[in-house]
Amino acid sequence: MFQRSWRHYRCTLAHTQWNCKYHIVFAPKYHRKFYCEKRKAIGNILRKLCEWKGMKIVVAKCCVDHIHMLLEIPPKMSVSSFMGYLKGKSNLMLYEQFGELNFKYSEFWSHGYYVNMVDTAKIQEYIKHQPEEDKMGEQL
Repeated sequence: MFQRSWRHYRCTLAHTQWNCKYHIVFAPKYHRKFYCEKRKAIGNILRKLCEWKGMKIVVAKCCVDHIHMLLEIPPKMSVSSFMGYLKGKSNLMLYEQFGELNFKYSEFWSHGYYVNMVDTAKIQEYIKHQPEEDKMGEQL
């Protein structure tokens, strides 16, 4: 069946191997759209925050009004605590960088997010082609 060498899996503790990949989707409050400069800044901030926590971004796309990320999150950290950190800290960093943004109650991100553990190959393809699907939806 499906076999991989033990080196494929990440080790965090002695005798512990894991391969936990999560597809996470989240959006700004009121699905506000962001373009060019702000979009790049959001991507850089999210990348930096994931790096600080030791999370590996497998693939990510910053769409016009939402973000798709496929992340490796170790089992020692819950997805909800990581998302609280990611959205909270990025909110502060965005406010510092773009103070002119109209932050309603000083929140950039909407409450909640979507998360799923699925086949990584399918998710990578879905995330890569999501902007094309968004463009087709906008044309309708």
